[in-house]
Amino acid sequence: MRPRDEQRGEPGPERGGAGDARADRVRGAGPADVPGQLCDVAVELLPVTGASVSLHSDGLPVQLGASSAQAAYVTEIQATLGDGPCQSAAESGTPVLARDLTAGRDVLRWPVFAQQATAAGVQAVYSLPLGNDTVCVGTLDLYRDTPGDLTDRDLRTARLVAGMMTVALMALPRDEETGGPEDDQWLSGLATDHNLVYQATGMIMAQLAIGTDEALARLRAHAFAYGRTALDVSRDVVAHRLRFDADFNADFDGESDGESDGESDGD
Repeated sequence: MRPRDEQRGEPGPERGGAGDARADRVRGAGPADVPGQLCDVAVELLPVTGASVSLHSDGLPVQLGASSAQAAYVTEIQATLGDGPCQSAAESGTPVLARDLTAGRDVLRWPVFAQQATAAGVQAVYSLPLGNDTVCVGTLDLYRDTPGDLTDRDLRTARLVAGMMTVALMALPRDEETGGPEDDQWLSGLATDHNLVYQATGMIMAQLAIGTDEALARLRAHAFAYGRTALDVSRDVVAHRLRFDADFNADFDGESDGESDGESDGD
């Protein structure tokens, strides 16, 4: 992380040159690499230790890129729980700043996420929506290993990076049949995990004869109970290593210790 006085300094010739270098780096990246490159830029420009960008569809954040394994993992925690600052930012269309996940109102607002995030070494999260006034296509999530707020200047910079992220995502190639960002399919080529989770959800729907929302809830609940991510569980469902059935769900609703009879062949 750069010295605090440099972070707070006004943009000058040297900083402008660095900005040009970052822009060139992003412009030279392939479509699948752009989100991750912009996450790296966010970490360089802001007093944060990690960043990730996620596509949001049907309430499910699907990761497009991250600056580190830690940032990727905490993003997956939010996807598994269906709760957290990124979910709130996507729903409200406004920035959500969780300044302290160790105590106070942020813990009360997201108690389970706060516990898991701090266990992973993240103590503050700042989530900014990506999109425009009418649609939110995803979030830029910034992570820090100490509690604290963003200054007004930091927040302006974060908004600028989020704007760059939105423009970059909307400029990525897409099929002519798909429309603008209001069509969830336009980023499906990047969010390969998106299809995996929804394929698993469809399989659970067929196995239990239930609707989409309940199937996704079952997937998330199983992942949470066994200390896994929704993506990990989806991989097992699609690979036929894990099957949901009525007996499994009856056992699962009552207790979550040990492996259920609904699992087969192991992980």
